[in-house]
Amino acid sequence: MPVHRRRFRIEEAIIGDIAMPPGVDGEIGPLHHEIMTELRAIRAQMAARGNKAATNAIGDSVTHEVAEAQALLETYRAQIEQCEKLKVELDLIYDAISRTKREIAVLHGKSFNGEEMAKVNGELGAVVGGTEEATQQILEAAETIDNAAAALSGVTSPDQQKLLGEEIQERVVSIFEACNFQDLTGQRIKKVMTTMKFIENHITVMMDIWGGVDAIKAHAPAIVDTREGDARLLNGPKAEGDVGHASQDDIDALFD
Repeated sequence: MPVHRRRFRIEEAIIGDIAMPPGVDGEIGPLHHEIMTELRAIRAQMAARGNKAATNAIGDSVTHEVAEAQALLETYRAQIEQCEKLKVELDLIYDAISRTKREIAVLHGKSFNGEEMAKVNGELGAVVGGTEEATQQILEAAETIDNAAAALSGVTSPDQQKLLGEEIQERVVSIFEACNFQDLTGQRIKKVMTTMKFIENHITVMMDIWGGVDAIKAHAPAIVDTREGDARLLNGPKAEGDVGHASQDDIDALFD
């Protein structure tokens, strides 16, 4: 259908009744279609470029955020590994403390605050008392024998000699009886040594829990002798293998 173009008044005033170019009032030519097609293509290209630029910007932002998230994740992983290592160390410390508490409980219940320690004190007291009693009995018997022997040399009567001889025999038997304290003392000291060995074993176990004797020595304070005067010189009696003690030969040499 032909398109009728309306003429404006300005055109009529300037041009007058000049005829319109042929084809203007007719159908729109192919040039118009080409121009519109090109405009649409340009608009499509501009839209595509805008979308691409927006997509690239979004992609760069996403890539940056992903990189930051990965870096943060690595940091968290490193912190988690450190926490796991710390937990392992804390578990070891907790186990060592628990085992040490068990050993201390055993020592406290069976040695330090139990019947065993009371028995140790009783046995050591019995050893001291028994030794003193036996020593006193032996000394009294020896003194009686000495007196009887001295009197025997001056007695001529057979009856008196017999009485003195019997008294000497009784005192000798008394000495033999007093010497039995050694057997009783040995038994009591053996009980004490058993208890001390029990304590030593549990202390050794506790030392092993914390790294052994060498590790404990590293934390042991220096030994300082705070004794003064004569007490500083009292280091005996000497045990076999001890050093730093004067022997009997050394003492005898002082009087030569």
